[in-house]
Amino acid sequence: MGNIGNVKIDSFVKLISPNEIRLLIPISEKSEQTITKGRDDFCNVLDGKDDRFVVIVGPCSIHDPRAAMEYANKIKEIINKLGDKLLIMMRVYFEKPRTTTGWKGFINDPYLNETNDVQEGTKLARRLLIDIAKLGVPAATELLDPITAAYVGELVSWVAVGARTTESQTHRQMASGLSAPVGFKNNCDGNLDVAINAMKSAKSQHSFLGVDDEGNCCIIKTNGNPDTHIVLRGGGRRPNYHREDIKECEKKLEAKGFTPKIMIDCSHQNSGKDHTRQKMVIDDVIAQKKQGNKSIFGIMIESNLFEGKQNTPNNIGDLKYGVSITDACIGWEETEKLLHDLYESL
Repeated sequence: MGNIGNVKIDSFVKLISPNEIRLLIPISEKSEQTITKGRDDFCNVLDGKDDRFVVIVGPCSIHDPRAAMEYANKIKEIINKLGDKLLIMMRVYFEKPRTTTGWKGFINDPYLNETNDVQEGTKLARRLLIDIAKLGVPAATELLDPITAAYVGELVSWVAVGARTTESQTHRQMASGLSAPVGFKNNCDGNLDVAINAMKSAKSQHSFLGVDDEGNCCIIKTNGNPDTHIVLRGGGRRPNYHREDIKECEKKLEAKGFTPKIMIDCSHQNSGKDHTRQKMVIDDVIAQKKQGNKSIFGIMIESNLFEGKQNTPNNIGDLKYGVSITDACIGWEETEKLLHDLYESL
């Protein structure tokens, strides 16, 4: 009898297990304290026990650990200055959803050369998250592949589920077992109900297929994750951070039994995919807060060492340092000014 399975599979490559990578790259006590405190602080904001304003800021995606560490050191300085009013987390995104094809992120292809060395990418991502946490900077990430959660989920203080995956049952199940709080984005056409239903699903217990700490396929049973919220990122070619959008979101959340807690993504459709317009979104949010809005508790900003974006050159050595290779970002000077302005406004 012939083999009728895996006829389109080229090969299988065994991946290091979560336990093996923990032994190879152990977490420090300082890093563990930073991660845990970041989660607790974020949950306290959601619960109304901490009145700081949340800011998740950083590169659209990580492709250079050296530049990421330089950025993290700058964020640490800002936390030291503004941390009494702002709960700041660094955006450390390793996976990128693609509409068709393209670079899938640092974990999948860390050397930007289509060798797809996931084994090395996983190790490098773990080292970077531990090093960032060792500085005292909590990290935020998007989990695109649920298996990735077994490797980096323990090292982050906040998780995003993106617009393309919020409706996915697989990602809602994954979120129900994560140790960190989770933000669900409205989907690409701007539908809010999808994200709110995702919050309700993630709050429930689930049983699903996954991998355990030894890397074995297993049935994962979760207790549910109550620490979730919605992220408005615009959709359907229009923004959704204006007052009327916020009121609609508040009503929908209340109708499903949730206390309105809303984060605004200042990029994507809210800025018309123009990184220079993120300031306009922030200014509008500040105005709403000054007028008494209680439901908006945080924002997301795409920022890098230097402004703009670049295409990946054939010679990787020609990459410009500190410039995004995915979505365009604002530079550090503007970022620092925006954070100080936000601090003074609050």
